[in-house]
Amino acid sequence: MKCPYCSSSDIKVVDKRDTEDGKSIRRRRECLNCGKRFTTYERVDMINLIVVKKDGRREQFDRDKLKLGIIRACEKRPVSADKIESIVSDIEARLRNDESIEISSERIGELVMSRLKRIDKVAYIRFASVYREFADLEEFEKELAKLVRKKKKK
Repeated sequence: MKCPYCSSSDIKVVDKRDTEDGKSIRRRRECLNCGKRFTTYERVDMINLIVVKKDGRREQFDRDKLKLGIIRACEKRPVSADKIESIVSDIEARLRNDESIEISSERIGELVMSRLKRIDKVAYIRFASVYREFADLEEFEKELAKLVRKKKKK
């Protein structure tokens, strides 16, 4: 560790605390050469997940991209931001607990649809229509019919 002000490596830790979320450690440091103080954070370096797309391309998992897709599906629906964040966190945790670091986009899509189906049917249909690439009205109607049949069984 070098001082960001004078580049000296003669530094001491003045204070150490866990962050509020408990996911990292905050260290207050002081340079013994110039006397200036600065803060550093230590956190676990997560393994990068790789998403394998339908066409075979691979790209790094992007939590924000997943969240944005769910937000779009839930637009103007009674789904709170906390609920969306919870869904994203749960899905990411499930993916990170898998054996492989390579995850198919189909698996991610199915996890999202499974969660949305339980909390908001309209958001589920919106997401499914994009994810499953409904080509025409008939495919859309078939998916709606499945939802109606399941609701009638209950």
